[in-house]
Amino acid sequence: MNIAIEANDLTRKFEHFTAVDHVNFSIRYGEIFGFLGPNGAGKSTTIRMLSGILQPTSGTGRVAGFDVMSEPERIKESIGYVSQRFSLYGDLTVRENLEFYASIYKISQRRFQQRLEAVYTLTGLGSFEKHRAGTLSGGWKQKLAVANGILHEPKILFLDEPTAGIDPVARRSLWEMLYQLADHGIALFVTTHYMEEAERCNQIAFISQGKLLRSGTPAVLKQQVTGTILEVECQPLMKASQVFRKIPGVKNITAFGTNLHLQVKDERDVQADLTQAAAGEGITIESITPISASLEDVFAAISEETRGTH
Repeated sequence: MNIAIEANDLTRKFEHFTAVDHVNFSIRYGEIFGFLGPNGAGKSTTIRMLSGILQPTSGTGRVAGFDVMSEPERIKESIGYVSQRFSLYGDLTVRENLEFYASIYKISQRRFQQRLEAVYTLTGLGSFEKHRAGTLSGGWKQKLAVANGILHEPKILFLDEPTAGIDPVARRSLWEMLYQLADHGIALFVTTHYMEEAERCNQIAFISQGKLLRSGTPAVLKQQVTGTILEVECQPLMKASQVFRKIPGVKNITAFGTNLHLQVKDERDVQADLTQAAAGEGITIESITPISASLEDVFAAISEETRGTH
């Protein structure tokens, strides 16, 4: 069986509040699954249920072949977990942190030496072996967290906002490491706020207010954005955003750097209206270019649809 994680109508309620509402998805071994959504959307609650920490209110889930309801302890033995915040021991060295986790997972000394070489090769942490974990940069701290998470050779790794707060170079390096893990058949469940990171995933799912809004490959999701995306280079930007939003046929507007992305029903009808509105409001338009939808556009479209249904 190639399915690493499967959720069927997975639901969690806290008294009268539904944190996760009938969520469905499946993840294969060797796949990177991106779980996207704003704070409070239900991402962490979903991870807690799938990792055997929190019992679902209803629905079913299987992780590494084990049932989330009846076999949570077996699940905990089969997975690795990397949290958003550095949760290791800052006053211990890199090696001492790894030794401590090895003792938790009852890894023999001989096996530990083998695993130590493997995680040092993967992460590059060998040269920092005697450094205290608290003195490492954010990127190296996260690599140490991943090293601890895979020390016992789990086939599934949960990563909750693993690149939050680290610089772009360290972020890219960490993702290269995640690709290597996926190449070795490990299923990676990654929550992230960064759309460029979502592009790196085999499959992504958007969650909001506990409900799974959309899921699929990045390419398929971008194809599902209706109408046309126009990239408008203009000044002043935020005034233009407010003015253009009122034009009939403009479904959604998102700022991208110094440009605006407009999701429109028909570009031919809208372009003349944009030019006319800009002239009347003292807005300068440098260019209007039809472009392919990005995942940012997908997320903006989904968010707009969600607001329209509440």
